[in-house]
Amino acid sequence: MDRLYAHLCRFSPEDWRRALDTLNAEIHDIDRNATRIWFAFHPLDLHLAVEAAADREAVMRKYQLMGRWGLESQVDSSHRFMYAHRFWPQVKSAIGATEQWPEQLPALVTQVADAACRTARVDRERLVGLAAVGLMTLRQAGTQACASAPGRVQLPDAIRARSPHQVLNARAKDDWQGVFGFLRGTRKQWTVTFDENDPAATFPLINGQEIASAAREDKREYRSKDGRCTPNEGPIPVECRSASCGTCWVGVIAGAEKLSPVEPLERKRLGVFGYAETEGERPIVRLACQARAFGAVSIVIPPWNGIIGRLRP
Repeated sequence: MDRLYAHLCRFSPEDWRRALDTLNAEIHDIDRNATRIWFAFHPLDLHLAVEAAADREAVMRKYQLMGRWGLESQVDSSHRFMYAHRFWPQVKSAIGATEQWPEQLPALVTQVADAACRTARVDRERLVGLAAVGLMTLRQAGTQACASAPGRVQLPDAIRARSPHQVLNARAKDDWQGVFGFLRGTRKQWTVTFDENDPAATFPLINGQEIASAAREDKREYRSKDGRCTPNEGPIPVECRSASCGTCWVGVIAGAEKLSPVEPLERKRLGVFGYAETEGERPIVRLACQARAFGAVSIVIPPWNGIIGRLRP
């Protein structure tokens, strides 16, 4: 694995971005957005900045980093929101068994996916995204952390049994508003799911309400799981509610088309934070305090926040 790690170190952030563009059509619909979101959550640019710094604490202050941005302690769990996570043992094993590899990054990813799909007995398209994620995890976490991680699936059996068809159908379904739902107008309510692997990880949202405002009504205790959360203000970390802090960024697994278009303020601030490219009216990375929902959506909350726009060209 050391030689594969050294090979991966040859590729720049731009090489990885091009590889994802090349592989995008080969990734199953169920994980196409999730793969992009994972790479936004764990940017190589940030890892390289921390890796090269003589003073790690100074880097944390410079980029105002909060939460868990390193992958060393998240080898088995960072991709839990991906459907393919249930095949992580096979993908991890395929990466560890790789002894020869092609020069081009997309070909390396598909080679790992091919090896994993033979043992997992699923179509390759289901594993291409996770193969890319696994290789990037090795690149950032290093050989020791990857080798010592047990490679376990972090899902209950009932969730693991769900088929891609069942998951995609659930994502596409809006809440029923009753027999006379067409009369409800702005009083319609939708469900926001923030962890598809936990049936309790949802909160209601009034039609047209910002996601962060709706999350605030969820008074369950989340701070013990994520120290960035404010007590009694829901599962999404929020400090300002005006697009100034960047703590409330989320990835949109499904339902991006049901969110309000990105307005100039949100687009500008996303650029400052440097979280991801925000081309198009409804990108898959949003600020929860700015994105208004007009239907049921599925999101994932990143484990960190900061201001890394200066890392991007």
